[in-house]
Amino acid sequence: MGAGALVYALALAGCDSTNNNDSPPNQVVRYGAISAKVRGLDPMDIGDTTSSGVASNFYECLFQYHYLKRPYVLEPALAADMPTYSEDRLTVTIPIRKDVYFHDDPCFPGGQGRQLVAEDFIYAWKRIAYLKNVSKNWWIFEKRIVGLDEFRETTKGIAKSDMDYRQKIAGLEAIDRFTVQIKLKKNVPDIEFRLTHLPLAPVPREAVEHYGDEFMNHPVGTGPFMLDSWTRGSKLVMVRNPKFREEKYPNEGEDGDEQAGLLVDAGKTLPLIDRAEYRVILEDQPYWLTFMNGETDAAGIPKDAFDSAINSDRELTPSMLTKGINLIKHPEPTTFWVGFNMQDPVAGTNLPLRQAMSLAFDRKKFIDLFTNGRGLPARGPLPPTVAAYTPDLSSPYTTFNLALATKKLAEARALHRKNHGGDLPVLKLIIGGTDATAVQMGQFNQRCFEAIGLQVKIDNLDWPSMQDKVKTKSAQMYSMGWIMDWPDPENMLLLWYGPNESPGPNNFNYRNEKFDELYDKITVMPASPQRTAMFRQMEQIVVDDLPCIFTTHRVSYYLKYNWYKNYKPHVYGYGLMKYLNIDKNERWRKVGH
Repeated sequence: MGAGALVYALALAGCDSTNNNDSPPNQVVRYGAISAKVRGLDPMDIGDTTSSGVASNFYECLFQYHYLKRPYVLEPALAADMPTYSEDRLTVTIPIRKDVYFHDDPCFPGGQGRQLVAEDFIYAWKRIAYLKNVSKNWWIFEKRIVGLDEFRETTKGIAKSDMDYRQKIAGLEAIDRFTVQIKLKKNVPDIEFRLTHLPLAPVPREAVEHYGDEFMNHPVGTGPFMLDSWTRGSKLVMVRNPKFREEKYPNEGEDGDEQAGLLVDAGKTLPLIDRAEYRVILEDQPYWLTFMNGETDAAGIPKDAFDSAINSDRELTPSMLTKGINLIKHPEPTTFWVGFNMQDPVAGTNLPLRQAMSLAFDRKKFIDLFTNGRGLPARGPLPPTVAAYTPDLSSPYTTFNLALATKKLAEARALHRKNHGGDLPVLKLIIGGTDATAVQMGQFNQRCFEAIGLQVKIDNLDWPSMQDKVKTKSAQMYSMGWIMDWPDPENMLLLWYGPNESPGPNNFNYRNEKFDELYDKITVMPASPQRTAMFRQMEQIVVDDLPCIFTTHRVSYYLKYNWYKNYKPHVYGYGLMKYLNIDKNERWRKVGH
């Protein structure tokens, strides 16, 4: 979701390290390895894939994606049914399940989690709107809900300690204890997709008030798992929520699912495991050794381990097969880039400079070096997974061309002297990650730009610190990307919409009047050839302006042991751990733990 670090997929795995007997542990326990730090677990503030992957096991939304069906199908989660609409589709009415309770937590009287009610959604959504919370997720609602933008304006001068969330908003109403009604300013064709998005999960007022600024470290949701312990930067443990609402593993999927063993647990009560343990492993070598020792059930493949795992036919080597490891490949709805802060007086005002840097970046070499060919060069915003993708997007500046780059840099120097006097200063690029691979990525960027005589200083920061820099417009340049939250091109193009500037998802702080005009139109249009044509027009505007250097679209290579059950690639879903299972006897026979 959101701004995604170039990190490996969450690797969920399992064994009980406290068990020293000669038989499998009675409790299914799952270890995990993640290669970036979790920034925080407050849904309002989550905008990265690492935090989302963890927090989505604590929190739920009104709707979710069916786990097995493709194309992706929405279904109720906390909602009791799919929404109903007024004739003009501007009033959306959603019934809430009556069998849902928040996690047991000291914030509640007697430590007993109370029943979820409609007001909990409205409270959570008002938190996103409140200006002093500086939520990066305001873009989800902006200009869409009757009265919500006006509410946001009234909160400008209100301190957090004085904020009263009881103020009524015409477009958000709990019409009874278990019914939410949303009144829209305009048609929002993707409203149901938006209501699946983790930042819109309900949170209890009691927890926010009880924990204050520490709420981000104390998740209190309705999800299938509860936080057991969390040592930041090291380990996070979650356990089954004994009061989780009634939900069963799907009884149907698509062709091939039954043969793949994905329906063995059909009809069983979720979640299927009792405990999960994530360990943060930032360096590639220990990350890989942990997987190869059978201490994690699944993993991405670090670049330096690729040749030992994958043969020249892009399949598993015999040694991996004998270990009972499976390979799953699938394209991801991702685009990565080196972004410019368009409010920066140097980079943001100098188009020839941005063109020169884009021309100097060797996408193919980057993909070969850092992903072992697991990607495609990006020439524009939309990834190949969406129907509106344009493989032949026209631009001379999104290819590798050192001769033209050198010529454009000369233009850039002349423009800088005219506007600012003197030569171009040393530019600063932030790379998210302090591990060896992230450092090498920074060095690669540096060498690309040095090849045309441009000096760039690299600053490697941990992922949360980098996000904070970008969110506060303190970064001149940064390396980042986006994993689409739902299967509509608008979810990628929103990143260049002017009003979404930081702390919203437009981290480029880019503005183009024509782009914004087209964006306002496509947000109210149903799918159509005309809408697709507008997507392509918007892409061309961004490519011409180059607020970023488009680099790659990622292809996932995911490894899992045979004992890791029910895994199916799901590019838009989070909170999927509840569907996973472990054959603990098979794991015990293979690795003895």
